[in-house]
Amino acid sequence: MKHVFLTGVPGVGKTTLVKKVCDAVVSAGVSVSGFYTEEVRERGRRVGFDVVTLTGDRGRLSRVSAQSAAGGRECRVGQYVVDLQSFESLALPLFRDMREGNKRLFVIDEIGKMELFSQAFIRAVRQTLDASSCSILGTIPVPKGKPLALVEEVRGRQDVKIFMVTKENRDVIFDDIVSAVQECLNTSHNEPSSALLIGSERETPWMKSFLQDD
Repeated sequence: MKHVFLTGVPGVGKTTLVKKVCDAVVSAGVSVSGFYTEEVRERGRRVGFDVVTLTGDRGRLSRVSAQSAAGGRECRVGQYVVDLQSFESLALPLFRDMREGNKRLFVIDEIGKMELFSQAFIRAVRQTLDASSCSILGTIPVPKGKPLALVEEVRGRQDVKIFMVTKENRDVIFDDIVSAVQECLNTSHNEPSSALLIGSERETPWMKSFLQDD
């Protein structure tokens, strides 16, 4: 197992779990990069989504729009129009920095319809899935309507562990996700399963060298 993905219906808490897992991983000294998706609300009404990097940079992913662009060439999911240029300008450099840097875990929240309008994003995700030095903690939507090719690729990979998040298990599944991420990180660096103890104060020789490398 090399990558961990969460799936579940919209609003069930996937992003919240991703953030909590990231906090646990970072506290163990693991270098993390990537982005998550966050709702944008005005007067209590959802008006769109932003992409937020783990360092706090923010960019527009989509906004509500009742009007269609001339020629019908806009990227639209329901009532939301995707700002492809904004998304790519923020997300794509993260993939490049990850490949050139020393990141152990890359967060992709999410691989969904809006993000998949970007062919460059699709290529970057595939390259990262196949990369030898980095594990992914990501989210994918539940199957609905026409299958999304890249999402189905993720589901079908032998090196991916998928967790179904529900309202019933979202408060108790955290430890299982952390354990899976720990296994991915240890496996990808040929470490024994006890080498990296996420959430523990124990510091191993591997962790010491890991921290010195960052």
